[in-house]
Formats: sequence, C-alpha cells, structure tokens
Amino acid sequence: MSHYFIDKHDPCVADLFRRLEKAGKGERFVTDEELSRLLKISRRTLQEYRTARIIPYYLIQGKVLYMESEIQKFLEDSRKKCIGGQEWV
Repeated sequence: MSHYFIDKHDPCVADLFRRLEKAGKGERFVTDEELSRLLKISRRTLQEYRTARIIPYYLIQGKVLYMESEIQKFLEDSRKKCIGGQEWV
C-alpha cells in the first residue's frame, strides 16, 4: 500500500490555486467592522440594512462579508436615486 501526499506541487492542487487566483482577481471583501468604519455608520445599522435586504452581503461560516464592488454599486445607485428625485425650486 503506497501513500501519496497531496501538496502545492501536485498538478491538481496547482491548477486549483491558479483558477482560484484568476477568479478572485480584482475582488476584495470587507468585514462588518471595516465597512462600518468606511461608511461612518454603526455595525447595528449595517445589521438593519442586511435584515431589510437593502445592502448585499455574504455569510460565510458565520462571518459577514461585503464585496467591495457591490457596495460601490449600491452607493452609486443610491446617489443616482437621490439626485434624480430632487426638484429644484
């Protein structure tokens, strides 16, 4: 009976890492704490936004993460709604 250890030099593992790296390029995730600091809102407010499904998020093994590009799009869309809804007197 032979034993074969899988490590980073294994072709399958190397291919997996290469594909993961390619898929994740340019995407950054931020935590609850980081986003609350960036937006200058409380973590409780972020919880309320998640509960109301206002802000996109991911729950991975009990940890809440936000994709930076999705948050940027959310902020831009919210700004457009605000500017588009204004009436100048």
